[in-house]
Amino acid sequence: MKKLVAALATSVIIAGAAASTVSAEEHKVQKGDNLWDIADEYDTTVEDLIDINELKTTVIHPKQKLFINETYMVEKDDTLIDIGKKFDVTVEDIKEWNDLESNLIVIGQEIEIKGKNVVQKDKPSNKIAKKSNKNESANTQKTSTKESKSQEDDSPEGKTISVKATAYTADCDGCSGVTSTGVNLNENPNAKVIAVDPNVIPLGSKVYVEGYGYATAADIGGGINGNEIDIHVPTKDDAYNWGVRTVDVTIIK
Repeated sequence: MKKLVAALATSVIIAGAAASTVSAEEHKVQKGDNLWDIADEYDTTVEDLIDINELKTTVIHPKQKLFINETYMVEKDDTLIDIGKKFDVTVEDIKEWNDLESNLIVIGQEIEIKGKNVVQKDKPSNKIAKKSNKNESANTQKTSTKESKSQEDDSPEGKTISVKATAYTADCDGCSGVTSTGVNLNENPNAKVIAVDPNVIPLGSKVYVEGYGYATAADIGGGINGNEIDIHVPTKDDAYNWGVRTVDVTIIK
């Protein structure tokens, strides 16, 4: 598995040197990213990503941060039992995640902990904790303002309309899997495509769909009329998770 391990700054502030043994793989979502590509990149599964990050759907957004897993570096006198208690997981899970055939571990060995965000159990004094919380509150407010401005700067330009959005998949009885503009969704299950009423959103338009991302208006449907769209997702479960919702669509071009 690829190692893009970043130490958590908060843990360093609070826990001091003890935090240096724990780090977390983290991925910042880019435009065009989807869970399937990210899972393939990090040699994991979509299900694990959903579980680790407590996602309600498979839809992700640019700049969103996803935890991949944790890495713990074994210290002197560590045992799998101790590590399991530290992260609230079982010895069997640790052995399975790391392909360990026995409970033997050595100092400096990297142990992957999946399905948990980093939790550092070392407790600072109340004085340090209060100071840290105050600093974190100020930093959070600054970060929130900065991210809000950044998101405004990155917002797509174009005509924005509000629509009712449902979801569909090419994997269904009687479906050809080919859109009205010729996109083969069976060969491209992760294609970002929406079905539209061409009188509202012209076919071929590039759009940005709230909660779905950048896509192409490449299909039509008999039940799509007026301010309605149907987003394409890879599986029926994804379609069920999406359900029916009202979203903003920006027609970029």
